[in-house]
Amino acid sequence: MAITRRNLVTGLAAAGGLSVAVASSPARTSSASRFKAVVFDGFPIIDPRPVAALAEQLFPGQGAQLSESWRTRQFEYCWLRTLSNRYADFGQVTREALVFAAKSLRLDLSSSARDRLVHTYLELSAWPDVLPALQSLKNAGTRLAFLSNLTAQMLDAAVRNAALNGFLEAHLTTDRVRAFKPDPRAYQMALAAFDCTREEILFVASAGWDVAGAKWFGYPTFWVNRAELPSEELGIRADAQGRGMADLVPFALGRAT
Repeated sequence: MAITRRNLVTGLAAAGGLSVAVASSPARTSSASRFKAVVFDGFPIIDPRPVAALAEQLFPGQGAQLSESWRTRQFEYCWLRTLSNRYADFGQVTREALVFAAKSLRLDLSSSARDRLVHTYLELSAWPDVLPALQSLKNAGTRLAFLSNLTAQMLDAAVRNAALNGFLEAHLTTDRVRAFKPDPRAYQMALAAFDCTREEILFVASAGWDVAGAKWFGYPTFWVNRAELPSEELGIRADAQGRGMADLVPFALGRAT
């Protein structure tokens, strides 16, 4: 899958250590952890590369182009549906975006291939650096949860596949508010779930646009920037970023240098 600012990261090696670039530091809320809660977009934790791998297997030499078109259309459909008050869950959006992408590329997408590609979202697991990072945060008393456009079924499957049971609280899926990020209604869910102020919740993004949405809402943000992409040109930056989950831990616990 080709990497763009809207696309899921694909074809990367397991995340390696990278020094964390810190722009600003929210106030400490406890001696153990800088934040009372950390909420994650789906893909700092979930490894999406199998989706691209299957696309290439089904359409040799064209899988990357299909994946890029598919992911771009997924985001566009999410945002268009939210703006138009025509919400459909991410499973439906994913299926419809795939059908459009295949048609736009004049690919013969059989119903079997379509279903296999969509079902891959229920087969995803975690990036290799996730478990130790979550364990460190959990040991510090930090509450953790997804705040994601993905459905609860998709998130449940990833937790099960990666053996992450017990680390994350109830999923803050956008299905609850029927509005995809970056709509403020989506980010608002964490305030109600954790009964915290904005400054006490760290939002962890996998994409620059999500950094911007969360920062505009008022959350401190950390960008797990596995592809080392530039920040969006929106006049806003993450409070800190790194290439993997190991870089998140010192920042979240107030130990970043």
